[in-house]
Amino acid sequence: MTRSNSNWFVRARLKTRQLLLLAAMEEEGNVRRAADSLGITQPAASRLLKELEDMLGVSLFDRTPHGMRATLYGEVMIRHARMVLSNLSHAHDEISALRAGLTGQVRIGVIAAAAATMVPRAIASVKERYPQLQIWLQVETSDVMLAQVAEGELDIMIGRVLERQDPLKTEVRYEPLADEPLCVVARTGHPLENETDLTLREVVDASWVLHPPGSVLRHRFDLMFSQIGLNPPQNVVNTNNFLAISSLLLHSDMLAVLPDEVAREYQQYGLLKRMPVDLPCRMDTFGIITRQAQLLSPAASMVLEALRSAAVGVYGAAFDPAVAR
Repeated sequence: MTRSNSNWFVRARLKTRQLLLLAAMEEEGNVRRAADSLGITQPAASRLLKELEDMLGVSLFDRTPHGMRATLYGEVMIRHARMVLSNLSHAHDEISALRAGLTGQVRIGVIAAAAATMVPRAIASVKERYPQLQIWLQVETSDVMLAQVAEGELDIMIGRVLERQDPLKTEVRYEPLADEPLCVVARTGHPLENETDLTLREVVDASWVLHPPGSVLRHRFDLMFSQIGLNPPQNVVNTNNFLAISSLLLHSDMLAVLPDEVAREYQQYGLLKRMPVDLPCRMDTFGIITRQAQLLSPAASMVLEALRSAAVGVYGAAFDPAVAR
C-alpha cells in the first residue's frame, strides 16, 4: 500500500462523529435511535453516513424491514471504528493519568542478577516520584518471560534472548546491558571459606543446591566438569527459588552457584559468602527487552527510563543508553 492510499482518511477528512455513528448504528440498528444516542438530529446522522459511504464508494448498511443491517463493508468499518475509538479512549486515560501524577500499573519481569540491584534502584526512584503507580514484579527465567513479553503479558523484561527462541527475536526490541559472571557461594562460617584457589576437582563431591536440569545455568555448570573429564556433582538439591536456595545454604554446608551480582548483595548483609572457586563459565549478556510492535504507556515509559538510568549507575560504561535508543 502506498503512503497516499494509506492516508485516504486525511484527504477525505474522516470525522470522529462518523466513527461514533458506525458504532451506534451497530448497537441501535436504526439511524434515528443512533442519532439520539449521539445527541444529533436524524438528518445530520444520515448526512454523515452518506458522506462516509461516498468517500469509500461502497454501501455500509442495507435497509431491511427490521432496520439497518451492516454489509460486509460496513462490518469492516465498524470493527476498525471501534478500534480507533478504543485507542482514543486509552489515550485520554493515559493523559489523565499523567495529569493526576502518573497512575496505572506496569508489569516487569527480571532475571535474578537484575533483581539484586538495578531493578530495585529503578523501582525505588519511580515510586518516590509516583507513589500511586502500581508495579508488578516477577523474578523468572528468560525463556518463560520472553514468551510473556511477546504475548503482551509483560510490559518490560530484563533478561536474555536464548538461541532456541529465535522465532521470538523479531517480536521484541533488545537493549544489551551487561554479561553475568557466576560464583560459588556458601554460608558465612562454611568449612571451605578460608581455603584459597579451590579447584572443581576439590568441590565435585560437595553437597550442592543448583538450578534444575534443563536450565541454561545448570547446563553451563555441568559442562564445566565434563570438559575436565569429571562427572557433574551428584549430591544435589534442585531448585531455582532463591528463597529456598538461601535458606538451604544458611542451614547446611551446601554450596550453590549464583550470579556474582546477587552474591555481592547477600555478602554485603553477612548472609552468604563467595567461595574461592574459579568458575570458567558465565551466563550470556542480558538486557532490557520490550515488545517491538507495542507502544508503551506513559507509566511503562517512565519505568523504562528509570531502568536505563539505574543501568548506567550499576553497569557504568557497559551500558550506553544513547546507543540503546
